[in-house]
Amino acid sequence: MKNMVNIIRSMRPKQWTKNLVLFAGVVFAKEFLHPSLFLRSILGFIVFCGLSGMIYIINDIYDRKKDRKHPAKRNRPIASGSLSVVHAVIISVTGIVVFSVFSVFLGIEFFGFASAFIVINLLYSLFLRDIVIIDVLSISFSFLARAGAGVAVLHPVLPSIKFSPWLWMCTLFLSLFLAVCKRRNEYIVLDEAGEHRGSLSFYSARLLDQLVGLTATATLLSYSIYTVWPVTVSKFGTNNLVFTIPFVIFGIMRYLYLVYDHMRGEDPSAVLLTEKQLMVDVFLWFAVTVIIIYFS
Repeated sequence: MKNMVNIIRSMRPKQWTKNLVLFAGVVFAKEFLHPSLFLRSILGFIVFCGLSGMIYIINDIYDRKKDRKHPAKRNRPIASGSLSVVHAVIISVTGIVVFSVFSVFLGIEFFGFASAFIVINLLYSLFLRDIVIIDVLSISFSFLARAGAGVAVLHPVLPSIKFSPWLWMCTLFLSLFLAVCKRRNEYIVLDEAGEHRGSLSFYSARLLDQLVGLTATATLLSYSIYTVWPVTVSKFGTNNLVFTIPFVIFGIMRYLYLVYDHMRGEDPSAVLLTEKQLMVDVFLWFAVTVIIIYFS
């Protein structure tokens, strides 16, 4: 039982909120209320949660020596010795194989995005995270794989659904924004930050602040343009999505407040799950978006 608890802890369930982006496909395809398509999205979400968990275990195996020097990460099961490296290796490899095989049954395209997700994250764990700029781009690419999988999982039942360039753009800029905020927090908070993450040796506070501003602006602009783009208005039969922009503005501003005034940028998933104002904002954005898309 203790081993199982340590395995689940190593899989970091709190981080699985990142996989919610898979539901963007079924929501913006106006098929959120279609039972079989929604079920496929749920199955896709489960697969990516499983794959994410296995990759986190591999990451902890690789990082166990560095994690022992980190004030918080040293308590992780593998770094602390609560979960042996041998058991962790067996579990992670077996899990990746099982979830990869299961992804095939959800469609070849979905399997392709799942495979890309695995490759990107393994490369990130091994060396990409130590390369300045490439590290945050790699994080963003893993989010793009999630977004693509959310559309691909619907293709076997709904072949007409297309990959929207706006889905790619909004996902790209939002994930870059969160990744850069995370790097800024690590750079400011950690002593000898470069020893914990190689790329931090090459960043500066000035550069990171500029990147935060750049990606925050790009996120807001790309989403705002999407809401009034002629294709969007034609697809949903309304231009009322513009009324969801204030929720996005508040979300970005509130997150910047937490990053700069409360040093809470290191773990975006934890912030989303614990920060009440952001939780309410995301819920309202989702509710208003669904009402506009489905009931206008």
